[in-house]
Amino acid sequence: MTEIVEQFSNPKAKKDLYDYQLADLNKIFEVIDTAPDNFNLLYQLPTGGGKTVIFSEIVRRYIKKHNKKVVILTHRIELCKQTSKMLTSFDVHNKIINSHVKELPDQDQYQCFVAMVETLNNRLNDKKLRLEDIGLVIIDEAHYNSFRKLFKFFENCFILGVTATPLSSNIKLPMKDNYQKLIVGDDISTLIKNGFLAEADLYNFDVELNTLKIGINGDYTVKSSETLYTNSYMLGKLVFAYEEMCKGKKTLIFNNGINTSKEVYYAFQRAGYNVKHLDNTCTKQERKDILKWFKNTPDGILTSVSILTTGFDEPTVESVILNRATRSLTLYFQMIGRGSRILKDKKSFLVLDLGNNAVRFGPWNQSVDWQHIFKYPDLYLENIRNDEDIERDFVYVMPNSTRERFGKSDSVDFDMKAEYEKAILEGRKSITAIERSIEQHSQMCITNAETIFEARDLTKFLHDDISYRIKQYSYCMMNSTQNYKDWLMEEYIRKLRISFNGKF
Repeated sequence: MTEIVEQFSNPKAKKDLYDYQLADLNKIFEVIDTAPDNFNLLYQLPTGGGKTVIFSEIVRRYIKKHNKKVVILTHRIELCKQTSKMLTSFDVHNKIINSHVKELPDQDQYQCFVAMVETLNNRLNDKKLRLEDIGLVIIDEAHYNSFRKLFKFFENCFILGVTATPLSSNIKLPMKDNYQKLIVGDDISTLIKNGFLAEADLYNFDVELNTLKIGINGDYTVKSSETLYTNSYMLGKLVFAYEEMCKGKKTLIFNNGINTSKEVYYAFQRAGYNVKHLDNTCTKQERKDILKWFKNTPDGILTSVSILTTGFDEPTVESVILNRATRSLTLYFQMIGRGSRILKDKKSFLVLDLGNNAVRFGPWNQSVDWQHIFKYPDLYLENIRNDEDIERDFVYVMPNSTRERFGKSDSVDFDMKAEYEKAILEGRKSITAIERSIEQHSQMCITNAETIFEARDLTKFLHDDISYRIKQYSYCMMNSTQNYKDWLMEEYIRKLRISFNGKF
C-alpha cells in the first residue's frame, strides 16, 4: 500500500508502473507503432489512476525508440509544473514554455516541452517560436476544447489525448470529430477493488432545483445557482449536513460561483470552524498559502469554485461536499475524484451531494460505457435525467448519525402516499395524513428525550424528513403551490413543537 501512495503523491520519486498501467501503455504503443504519423488517439483512465505517470513513461520510451521530441499541452500552469516534475523523475529532460519564454534558442538541449495552451498558441501564431522535430503531442485533460486550436500546428504528429471523461466540454464539438480511436483503462470500481482508489460513501440530500436555469454551455448558470445556494435555508442545510456527517474531517466544498463560496466561508466561520475560501481571483501566493494551510490542518474546510477540480492532489481529504448541481459528467467525476486518493490508513471517504448529482449520473463507482458515450455523445446528453423526475423519484433515507439520535424508536419510516390514500378511503380530509405524520415525529422525539427542551432540540434533525414528507404530500395533492408548501412546513414544525407540551 505504501508503494501505491508514493506513486500518486510524490512526483519526484522514481516510479514503477503497476500492471494495469503497463497494460494500457502497451495498448497505446501498439497504435503508435502501427497507425499513420498523423493519427489522433484518445486514452481514458479515471481520476487518480495515474495518467501523468503513464504518459511520462510513454514520453521516455517514445524518445528512446523514435528519436523525436514530444510536446505536452496542459490548460493550467499548476499542471505544467506537476507534469514537468514527473517527467524529470523519469529522466526526461524537459522545458516549460510559459509566458516568460518568448523564443527557444536552446531547444536542441531538450527532449520534451510542456506548454500552456494559450501561451503556445500565441507564440506559434506570432511565429516568434518554432518547434522542430516534434513527433508526439500529448494533451492532458483532453476533454477541454481549448486544445483544438493547436491541432493545425501539429498535423504530421501523432496526437495522444488523455482524459478521465471522454466527453467534450462543449456539446457542439464532440471528441469523436478530433480523435479516431478510444482506449479505455480500468474503471473506478476495479481500481477500488485492487487498492488504487478509496471507496466513496455517498449521501444524497434532497434539494429542489426547479429555480435553476440551464445556460448555452448545457450546464446550470452561475447566477441561478448562486440565487439558490446563497439563501439562508441552503446555507443552513449545508452547515447541518457537515455537522451531522463530516464534523472534524478535512473537507472540500465545491460551489458554482464565487459569491456562493464566500457565503459558505462566512457561514462556517460564524459557526466557529477552521475554513478558508479559494477562487481564481486569488494570487499565486495566496493560493499557495491556502493550500499549505489546508494540507496541514486536520479539520480544515476549504470552500472553492471549480479551481480545484484539476491539478490538485491532496490524499488527506476525508470528505467532499458537492454544494452545487451540475449537468457535466466530467465535473461530477472530477469533484468526487478529489477525495479518492488513497493513504495507508484511508480506505474510504465521504461524499455529501446537495445537488442531486449522483441521481442524475449514477453512483461514482458504477461502470460507464465510455466507448458508447464517445461515439454517441448527443444520445447520452439527451438522456440525462431531468430535475423534476429526479425529485419525484427521490426517496429519503435517514443518515446513520441522525438515526442514532432516535435509537429508542423501533421505526422512523412513514409512507405519506399510503397514509394519504388511507385518509381519503376513510372519508377524512387529506390533511389527516400530515397530522398522522406529525404524531409519529412527535412520538419519536418524546421517546428519545428526557425533557421538553431535548425534544424540541431533536426536531431540527428531522428537517429533511419533514421536507420530504411534505413534498410527497404535495405530489398527492397534484396542484400544491410553493407558497402552500412553505406554509405547510412552518405549520408542521409549529404543531410538532406544541405537541410536546404536557408530555414530560
